[in-house]
Amino acid sequence: MKKFAKVVSSPNMKMAAVRELNVAPNYQYNSVIIDEDIKDFGLNKKYFIRTYGCQGNLRDSEVIAGILKEMKYSPCQNVEEADIIILNTCCVRENAEKKVFGEIGSLKSLKQKNPNLLIGVCGCMVQQEHIVTTLLTNYQQVDIIFGTHNIYQLPSLIKDAILSNQRICNVLSNQGDIQEDLPSCRANTYKAWVNIMYGCNKFCTYCIVPYTRGKERSRKSVDILNEIRQLKEMGYKEVTLLGQNVNAYGKDIADLSFAELMEQVALTGIDRIRFTTSHPYDFSDELIDVIAKYPNIMKHIQLPVQSGDDGILKAMGRRYNRKQYLDLVKKIKDKIKDVSLTTDIIVGFPNESDEAFAQTLSLCEEVKYDSAFTFIYSPRVGTPAAKMKDNISMDVKKQRFNKLTATIAKYELEKYKTFEGKIIKVLVDGPSKKNEEILSGYSEDNKLVNFKGDLSSVGKIVNVKIIKAKTYTLEGEQVD
Repeated sequence: MKKFAKVVSSPNMKMAAVRELNVAPNYQYNSVIIDEDIKDFGLNKKYFIRTYGCQGNLRDSEVIAGILKEMKYSPCQNVEEADIIILNTCCVRENAEKKVFGEIGSLKSLKQKNPNLLIGVCGCMVQQEHIVTTLLTNYQQVDIIFGTHNIYQLPSLIKDAILSNQRICNVLSNQGDIQEDLPSCRANTYKAWVNIMYGCNKFCTYCIVPYTRGKERSRKSVDILNEIRQLKEMGYKEVTLLGQNVNAYGKDIADLSFAELMEQVALTGIDRIRFTTSHPYDFSDELIDVIAKYPNIMKHIQLPVQSGDDGILKAMGRRYNRKQYLDLVKKIKDKIKDVSLTTDIIVGFPNESDEAFAQTLSLCEEVKYDSAFTFIYSPRVGTPAAKMKDNISMDVKKQRFNKLTATIAKYELEKYKTFEGKIIKVLVDGPSKKNEEILSGYSEDNKLVNFKGDLSSVGKIVNVKIIKAKTYTLEGEQVD
């Protein structure tokens, strides 16, 4: 194994927190450069990518795969077959980091069997100083460490690692530029992720993302719309517009607002449009009107609340209170017929009292979410909340978590029951993971549907009659 590390650049959380406002991003076109002497590096070699975390990471992995394909690598499904292994990491929760370190440890034996194997670690985890120090000190099987801002440099990083026979670390902590014209191997032929912006300026006290993803910076609308038109021409049925806070799109450049962008995307005529993730603070009345107006904008909104208590919301730095959030929910429900609302909620945040938790439960009972992503608070090194005393026992956190999930499930089942006997439109993903004789896909309001149908329907939008509702899924049969 290589003993020496070449540290080109290492992460700096203080630098990552700097925000130069009113400065437009630097756009780089044709940003991936593959030198002539490495364009065939991957010939007769295979790559394996493991992705942790959010849709943004999934999209990044598609770009990484595209770069490796340009270098003539081909994909494989088994790490034991791979000549290069990339772990694209997440750091939003402590458990995600533990899984990554566990997998890196398990790769040591592969490296011993094949010293020429390249192992790379990238993504949000490595944007943190203590993670990079741990990797360089304790995990010598890792050859390449790179961050969220310099994926486009992967060809030169691979070249450097091979030719110098050193471990390479290059993690930038700048505010972030925008690279266009990136190669891509999309994971799907009918549903696509489309980045519209990157980064976040909100700095919620518990969240590491603003430090790992840089400042809010928007792509030019012309580039976004060209990408979506190309996807439509290629036969894609659905696009999901991605950003750490999509509602803030356009605030950093003289271009369209997010509502205006959504309208232009709808006018492309692509069958389905989704977006994630929304911050309630930036959710405009104009956006609500646009969603209500266009039938190809799916009537599903992920609207993270995190807590129903004003004191906890203030401590979290969420920029809204309970009343403001509920007023927004009412406006959405009043204007968008049959809207599906989902959310994120954290339990056990420092100083969350029984009364504060009760406020969260009562908010859930009032909103009656279609579903929710629920989490036990996990302190992230470098965030303000990590300095707060974590004064709630794990037993109490688990009790609250169980009570919350039971409350969410109750209203979720009630919502799902209303679909029994109805015919809904489903974009078919393929056979169910649990039963290959059953197809699965998602409804317009993002509900998972398992149904009996024709395998030739994969990638198409079909009509499904719902026979039975369960807490997390709908069951039915195709009626086309």
